[in-house]
Amino acid sequence: MSTNNQLGELKVITAETESSFWQPLPGHGFASVRVSPNFIKMDQSCSFGTQMLYPGNYVREHNHPNNEEILHFIEGSGKAYLDGEEFILQPGVTVYIGKGRNHKLVNDSDAELRWVWFMTPNGLENFFEQAGMPRTVGEETPEPFERSATVKKIEENTVF
Repeated sequence: MSTNNQLGELKVITAETESSFWQPLPGHGFASVRVSPNFIKMDQSCSFGTQMLYPGNYVREHNHPNNEEILHFIEGSGKAYLDGEEFILQPGVTVYIGKGRNHKLVNDSDAELRWVWFMTPNGLENFFEQAGMPRTVGEETPEPFERSATVKKIEENTVF
C-alpha cells in the first residue's frame, strides 16, 4: 500500500477538448492527442490518442529508438509491416512495438483506418503537432499536403 497521500489528476477529454492535427502525406489523415504530460500532470511519462488514415495512404516505415508503442485498431482494415513481416489490421487487433522496432501501417482499403495509440515515454504527440496542421472537430478535410522541409529536424527532436 502506498504511503503517498498526494492525489493525482483527474481529467475528462472530449473530441471538443482534445488536441488534434491533420497529418501530411503519405500519412494523410489526422492524429488526436488525448493524454500528454504537455497538459496533464503525471508521474509516469506517456501519451495517448487516436489516429485516422484515409484510404490509399500509409504511415511510412520508422522506429522509435527510446519509446514503446501500443496500437489498437478500432475501425477499417489494412496492413502492418513489423520488421518487414506483414500482418492484417482489423478491428480488435492490438500491436505492441518495442524500442527500435521498424513498423509501417498501410490503409489499402476503401474505408478509413482508425486506431488508438499509446506511447511511453511520451513524445509522439509533439511530432504530430510539429509536423501537422491544427484540426478542429467537424471542419472540412484539407487537401492533402506535403511534409515540411524540416521534417527530419522535427523527427530528430521528437521520438524518431
